Amino acid sequence: MKSPRWNPYLVGALIGVLSLLTFSLADKPIGMSTGIAQASGACAMPVIGADGVAANAYWTKKAVPTWDYGSLFVLGSFLGSLVSAVMSGSFKLESVPTVWRERFGFSVMKRMVAAFIGGVVILFGARLADGCTSGHGISGSLQLAVSSWTFFLVMFASGIITAFLLFRRNSKA
Repeated sequence: MKSPRWNPYLVGALIGVLSLLTFSLADKPIGMSTGIAQASGACAMPVIGADGVAANAYWTKKAVPTWDYGSLFVLGSFLGSLVSAVMSGSFKLESVPTVWRERFGFSVMKRMVAAFIGGVVILFGARLADGCTSGHGISGSLQLAVSSWTFFLVMFASGIITAFLLFRRNSKA
């Protein structure tokens, strides 16, 4: 638990056990996007009010802000990763990570805007696909769902292309 990198085979086995327990005990698949959508509704309440959130067709149909399995899973994932990072000694606060700084410079605002836009795009895509990387990639692929395997393959291909476009080495260097 004190190592910043865990054995991927062990982690894969543990995710399989977690999936089995989640399906058995909560009768739900592992997934994040619904919990995050619920959190966005909760964050919108102070701005547009509870009536405004209740009147929104999306939140009413798909992600009513509430404390349930999805929101607790998101909170538990955050807290678990925080505890793991602190225990391994790899936790650090940084507004501009080294990889980003080397490619795009020191601008904190540029980094925050890019992170926000990236988050919006990925959450929009996850909700459009009716599942996120954990929902489709873990739970759906375990069930051999064609839509999940399609999502998984497209997600990896998109990630490779994006990484190539954003982080390729300059030929002048």
